[in-house]
Formats: sequence, C-alpha cells, structure tokens
Amino acid sequence: MDIASLGLPGLFISAFISSTVAPGGSEAILAYLVNSHQYSAAYLVAVATLGNGLGAMTTWWLGLWAAKKYPAETLLSGKHQKALGAVRQWGCWALLFSWLPVVGDGLCFAGGWLRLSILTSISAIFFGKALRYIAVAYVFI
Repeated sequence: MDIASLGLPGLFISAFISSTVAPGGSEAILAYLVNSHQYSAAYLVAVATLGNGLGAMTTWWLGLWAAKKYPAETLLSGKHQKALGAVRQWGCWALLFSWLPVVGDGLCFAGGWLRLSILTSISAIFFGKALRYIAVAYVFI
C-alpha cells in the first residue's frame, strides 16, 4: 500500500513529514489526488497546507527550544547560519519562503531561534505554503 492510497490522511502525513524530518512527496500526492477527482482541489490544498504548516511550526518550536539551551552562532551548520542571517535581516517576511526545499526548514528553525512573533510566524508560514499548494493543484486540475 502506498501513502497516496490513504487519501486525505496520507496527504496530511506526507505534508507533515515533508516539513519536518525528511524530504517527502506531498506535491506528488496532491497532484495524484487532484487528478483522481475524489475530493475538491480546495479541500486537498487545505489538508496539505495544514499538514505542512504544522510540520513547519514543529520545526519553529524546536528552534525556540534550542535557543534556550544553546548559542546559535557556535552550534549551527552553514546552512542554518545562512537561514539565521536571512531571518535576522527579513524577520517574519523570510518565513513566507518556508516552502522552499532545503532552506525552508532552516528558515522555520531560525524563526523559532530568534523568537519571532508566533502569530506572525504562523501567518507567514501558512500563507507561503498555501500559495505553493494552490500552484501545484492548479497545474494538475
């Protein structure tokens, strides 16, 4: 059984995992489900955005937790140092790009580390991720 055959729960799980611990194929599953015409595209976009957004917020909380225990400049890898610099420069606006592969997780982690406003962070993260999933769904309608 593949995760796409799980329908909405599979999409949610894939989107959550894609935004936290491992690269995932939530866009491919979204495209598959849009083409299956079992659910409305808007509903699929909402489920994918919710899963991916909650995964990103998990990473944001991990950044917040890590900031309480460890100094940023001494422990972060080069990728996370770049993300930290971008978030320092752009603030919550940088989190609009949390959907980007590779750097998106670093941006969310840096947002938590820098203790950016939780409400503004949630808004930026979910807005950026929704736009990405809308674009994917639109291509496959």
